[in-house]
Amino acid sequence: MGGSFALALKRAGLVKRVIGYSKSPSTTERAKKHGVIDVVAESALLAVSGSDIVLIAVPVAATETTLKAIRHLVEPGVLVMDVGSTKRDVVDAARRVLRERIGSFVPAHPIAGKESSGIANADAALYSGCQVIITPIAQTAPELVQKATDVWSAIGAQVLKMTPENHDAAFAAVSHLPHLLAFAYFSAVVNQPAGRDYLSLAGPGFRDFTRIAASSPETWRDILVANREEVLKQSKRFRQALDALEHVIHEGNGDALEGLIRGPAESRAQWQMGAPRVPGGGPGKP
Repeated sequence: MGGSFALALKRAGLVKRVIGYSKSPSTTERAKKHGVIDVVAESALLAVSGSDIVLIAVPVAATETTLKAIRHLVEPGVLVMDVGSTKRDVVDAARRVLRERIGSFVPAHPIAGKESSGIANADAALYSGCQVIITPIAQTAPELVQKATDVWSAIGAQVLKMTPENHDAAFAAVSHLPHLLAFAYFSAVVNQPAGRDYLSLAGPGFRDFTRIAASSPETWRDILVANREEVLKQSKRFRQALDALEHVIHEGNGDALEGLIRGPAESRAQWQMGAPRVPGGGPGKP
């Protein structure tokens, strides 16, 4: 995510120099070799020194530690963003660490990515046409909210604004629970005695349904734990819907089963991505 952001900024002509830091020296060396960054910093703090835009691209559980490492060089006017898939925990961490410097932090969540992570998969076009959710709080400097909007827009993204709470509730439903289900479903199939044989017969539907089960275990461990309250609420709703289907199947009631299937089938056929609306509010625009 961070490498793609750097490449996109370069392609758009928005930056003169990109400084990168990673705990893994091999990562930053590869990033420099492939032109993702221009300078390798010896620490996160030195990477921030003199920068106008700072993007923290780490697992959500590492956000607080990273903010602690850079806090002393987060000067007024410096735009600091993250790319985490949860926002309440990230905002809470920023409040604890940044304190009076919290105005520089604009939490962000690009709705983009690949199953394969790492600098080798950096893509300048990753954010083109995608949605980016920003979740500023009352203390966030308005000029930096605008700057964040302008930066993401300049690399082709559509920027929406939500509260951290609404963000986490919405993405528990449309992202976090689907990943949980994909992990559970693939595990249930492959761990059957004949599971491996079943996989050899799987077609496009199985492939599409389980695609996200190949996502990073470390990343999704952190996301599901961080947003567990909202994920478990959505899991309960899913169980209720599954129970209803199982009940009519058990009863052999085909008419009732068709009725339960028809609603979601028609809704899914009519649904199109795009024209986003913020839950509980009007059109999703800053």
